[in-house]
Amino acid sequence: MDNTEEKKTTILIVEDELLIAKNLSHKLEKLGYEVADIVSSGCDAIQRAGELKPDLILMDIVIKGEIDGIETAAKIHQTLDIPVIYTTAYADEETLQRAEGTGSYGYVLKPFKERELHASIKIALSQHKASVKMRQLIELAAAKSENKSRYISMAYHDLNTPLTTIQLSAEMLEDAEVEGREGNNSKSIDRIKKAVSSMNQLLEHILMLSKVDSGKLPLSKTSINAVDFCKSVLEEIQPIATKKHQLNFLSQTESLEANLDENLLRHLLVNLLSNAIKYSPKGGTISLELSCDNQQIIFGVRDEGIGIPEEHLGKLFQQFERGANVGNIKGTGLGLCIVKHIVDLHGGKISVESEIDRGTAFIVAMPCKQLIV
Repeated sequence: MDNTEEKKTTILIVEDELLIAKNLSHKLEKLGYEVADIVSSGCDAIQRAGELKPDLILMDIVIKGEIDGIETAAKIHQTLDIPVIYTTAYADEETLQRAEGTGSYGYVLKPFKERELHASIKIALSQHKASVKMRQLIELAAAKSENKSRYISMAYHDLNTPLTTIQLSAEMLEDAEVEGREGNNSKSIDRIKKAVSSMNQLLEHILMLSKVDSGKLPLSKTSINAVDFCKSVLEEIQPIATKKHQLNFLSQTESLEANLDENLLRHLLVNLLSNAIKYSPKGGTISLELSCDNQQIIFGVRDEGIGIPEEHLGKLFQQFERGANVGNIKGTGLGLCIVKHIVDLHGGKISVESEIDRGTAFIVAMPCKQLIV
């Protein structure tokens, strides 16, 4: 007969209201979990997390002391790989934004309901287990290929953030619906859409770079009307622009037929234009220019954004490279590398002009023998 017992999941409770903490502890024990300890401040939470190494932390966002629950979770996340679920009476938009970058695995609303609490813990533990497995894969890949390891590591990190955004935003929508609260649901929906778009872009970058590395990125040229094509790309990019951005299209001619790879060209222009918008946080004019000269078709993308440091221009098209002045603006450091590969496939050239706080211009020139103006 096997007398060994399955180890219970240990949970650290961070809550400064004693009655709430005791009630939560009782619910957890009833659900079969082991409460490692109950603490009431951020400093105590950091200390006990290091000492006890619990399987999960239930962190109240509003706690006494110099740091709140979100900052406490961020500090714990820096040194310990412990999943954190926030507990709160209400999660507003500002709180959600702060919670996204702290490695959180969601939140549960007070007063606690056993079914929702149990489900949130199960989901968090499952996601954490998957992340541990992913890191093991990264370490395995690192032994075989440094570049492949960076792809996987970058993919895990950059996909985890939008996935968390989607989860938390969806939960906010669900909570508002269940409780019949009036909330700004459009913001949550917009956050989900942007997160999905970010994930799609990242996956597309990784897939394309994989094809480049294996020499399997095909070039399939067809005749396109470059003027109509540029207009359609601007329409495609318009939703990510803000009210502070003005998108302009400038063309030397009303019609221009060119023999190019439509899919790769779209990827190139979307990348340059989305970068122009992203790195112009204060707004300004974003221009897409089209011209032809000496059997070349020339695309220009100009912005009035933060610019690129001069010392970074020489390594701009290398993988994972980003300027030192990007601050908190998110990016993978892969987009321009892909753009350069697309230009090279067409036998073209790309140049860049930039000035800090004045803007940047990318000029792409591709040979095209069959131009009809």
